[in-house]
Amino acid sequence: MAWRTRESGPISVHGYVRKGFESVRDAFVENLVRRGELGAACCVYQDGEPVVDLWGGVRDATTGAPWSRDTMVLVFSTTKGLAAMTLALAHSRGWLDFDERVSAYWPEFAQRGKDRVTVRQLLAHQAGLFALDRPIGRGTVRDLDRLAGVLAAQAPAWEPGSRQAYHALTLGFYQGELIRRVDPAGRSLGRFFHEEIAAPLGLDFYLRLPGTVPNVRLARIQRPNPLKVMVSVSPGLLLGALNPRSSIFRSVVSGPPWLPMHRQRIYARDLEVPSALGVGTARAIAKAYGVFATGGRELGIAPSTLAELAAPAVPPRNGLRDAYLDGEIPHSLGFMKSSAAWSFGGSAAYGTAGIGGSLGFADPETGIGYAYVTNRMGAALTSDPRERALRAAVPVLSVAGVPR
Repeated sequence: MAWRTRESGPISVHGYVRKGFESVRDAFVENLVRRGELGAACCVYQDGEPVVDLWGGVRDATTGAPWSRDTMVLVFSTTKGLAAMTLALAHSRGWLDFDERVSAYWPEFAQRGKDRVTVRQLLAHQAGLFALDRPIGRGTVRDLDRLAGVLAAQAPAWEPGSRQAYHALTLGFYQGELIRRVDPAGRSLGRFFHEEIAAPLGLDFYLRLPGTVPNVRLARIQRPNPLKVMVSVSPGLLLGALNPRSSIFRSVVSGPPWLPMHRQRIYARDLEVPSALGVGTARAIAKAYGVFATGGRELGIAPSTLAELAAPAVPPRNGLRDAYLDGEIPHSLGFMKSSAAWSFGGSAAYGTAGIGGSLGFADPETGIGYAYVTNRMGAALTSDPRERALRAAVPVLSVAGVPR
C-alpha cells in the first residue's frame, strides 16, 4: 500500500501497518513532511510478526531515485547490535563465558596489563581499549592475523573495569577476534553472522558488504550540517573532540584513516568493521531483534543467554559516566541498555544506535523488535527527533513505560 502526502507532492510512503499501528505511519509521514527526513525505513515486529513495515522518501538526493522496499543503508554503530548477537550465539552454544578472562580464549591478549580483563568488561566498553596507538589501514583490517597482533599489543588507557569509554571502532575488532578464537570453524565475525544469523533468518544485512550488491540498492548518505552538530552536543563532548588527548579524539577524530564511503559516496566493499560498517534494511534489523525478543527459537538461543541480555548492566567501579559520550549510558554484552538517560523500551530492553539517527532494539517485555534507518544523518548524538517520534507512536511501547 502507498500513501502520498497532499502537502509534499512527490513524497510517498509505502508499506504496511497492522490495525492499531496507524500512528506509526502518521509519524513516518510527518518526518518526511515536517522533520526534514530525506529517505528512511521503519519496521516493528511484535511476537514474531511484522506489525509495521514502512519505507519512503528519496534514496539518492542527487538523482531523486526513490527509497524502495529493498533499499539498504549504512547504519554506523547500529551495526554493533548485530555484531553482539554473534557473541550471544557463541555464549548460547557454550563456547564463551561472559565472566571468563578474554585471555582464556586469546592468550596473546594478556600482554600489557590486560590479563584480567573479562569478556563482560570488554563488551561493556570498560577495558580502556577505545583507541589504538598504532594506526591501521585497510590492509591490516583485511588481514585478521595482523590485526589480532595489533589489538593484543595495545595497552589499556586505565585499569580495566574501573571506567567506561565508548569503544566506537575498536570494539568490533576485539569481538571479531574473540569469535575467531571460540568458533570451531575459525570464521570471521562477518562470515559467522552471515552463515549463522542472516542466512537462517533471511536478513538483508551485511557486516561485510559484498561486491555483488548493486549500487542501486544502496541509499546515499547525506551528512549533517557541522554547525548543527556543534550546537546539539554538550560542551564537554565538543571540547573533547578538539582535545588530542581525549578519548573521543583518539578513538574517532584521529582514528583509522579509512572512510565508510569513497569520494563518490558509494559504500566500501569487502571491508569488515563490525562496529560501524553494517549495511542493511530496517526490516532485517527489526526481524533479528524480534527473534531475540521472543525467545530466540529460530536461532536456538538458550534461555540463560537471553536472561543475561535482559539483565541490568554491571557498571564499572567508578560509575557509568562515559569518558567518550559525556553522559551515563549503560552498556552490557555489546548492547546499550534502556535507561533514564535514553529510554527505548522496558528495563530488559537492549539494542544499539548509530550516529545520524538509526536505532535497533529488542524489548523482551513486549515482544518487540524495532528498527529505524535513514540516509539523512541527524545532528543529535542521542535520540534523534525523527526516530523518537516513531518510537513514541508504537502503541505497545507507549503503554509499557514512560512516554517516549
